[in-house]
Amino acid sequence: MSEAETKMLEGDVEEQGEMTLFEHLAELRKRLVYCMVAIGAGFAVAWTWVEDIYTFILEPLKKAAPELAMATMNYKDLTEPFFTMLKTALVAGIFFAVPVILWQLWKFIVPALYEHERRLAIPFVFVASMFFLGGSSFCYYFVMPHGFNFLFTFSQSVGTPTLMMSEHYDLSMKLLLAFGSIFEMPVVAMFLSALGLITHRTLIKHWRIAIVGSFIFAAILTPPDVGTQVAMAVPLVILYGVSIGVAYFFTIRRERKEAAELAA
Repeated sequence: MSEAETKMLEGDVEEQGEMTLFEHLAELRKRLVYCMVAIGAGFAVAWTWVEDIYTFILEPLKKAAPELAMATMNYKDLTEPFFTMLKTALVAGIFFAVPVILWQLWKFIVPALYEHERRLAIPFVFVASMFFLGGSSFCYYFVMPHGFNFLFTFSQSVGTPTLMMSEHYDLSMKLLLAFGSIFEMPVVAMFLSALGLITHRTLIKHWRIAIVGSFIFAAILTPPDVGTQVAMAVPLVILYGVSIGVAYFFTIRRERKEAAELAA
């Protein structure tokens, strides 16, 4: 190892220092508090337009329904609309707080990083936020209308559905959050490969397991129709392929940099 590299690593370690278990727990608590404050602020903003947000969530169902009356929401007691609106505002608050949550996640792990690795903070937060929004948008504009349409078509031979407000809301939120989360896969690959925790070789080695796992994961999270399950599984497989490409780029870049430092 060259003298310059040794000094760089020593400087990073000195700057990082060592944290005790209690210090880690205190730091985690602080980051969680910041996340809760951000979600609370998002909840307050969302509550102002909660009825509009709830109507927005219902749009894919209305577009999929053969008749608009079939998309009418029902509830079993007087408290259900109130608690459904509360959950709507809460989940909307989480969406609003995603950049802050990702930033707090970065701040929690940054003590374990070297100085040159900390420069990924802003790209990580920005790209991860965009991927989360992109995944949820893909679900909202493509998966939900087609999935609900399939279910309406399948159930018409049985009878007319009575859709309950809480149950439909829970299904919609699960789909939106699930797709937003799985679209983070390339960002996670970028982050881990930049740190040297994984490489593209690791991802290529396990591609068969990833494909099978994608379909199992989709079957668990989506409604029981093949179309919706495939609509989640196929993007998962594609994202895994993109993750391999991202990991390749960052792995090769990191390995070349390390080789150049050792040769200096």
